[in-house]
Amino acid sequence: MTLQKQFDEILDPLGNNAADFFMAASLYHARKVSFARAAALANLSFDAFLSRLDEHFGKGFIVDDESVLEDMATVEKLASQSA
Repeated sequence: MTLQKQFDEILDPLGNNAADFFMAASLYHARKVSFARAAALANLSFDAFLSRLDEHFGKGFIVDDESVLEDMATVEKLASQSA
């Protein structure tokens, strides 16, 4: 894949393999690939991919399934009651 030359000035300061990272991150954010698959596509470890997501997007994991969010709220509520 060849990127337009204009991307060079944007991606170069963002470090090695920035294009691979942002392509993988985009696919992950679009829910086209799993977190693990996106990390592999970016050629980064799990922790390194998580760190770069947090650095560039302000969050690492995307959790938006309603049932998962409800479960997290329940756990939080139970944890605060037992504290």
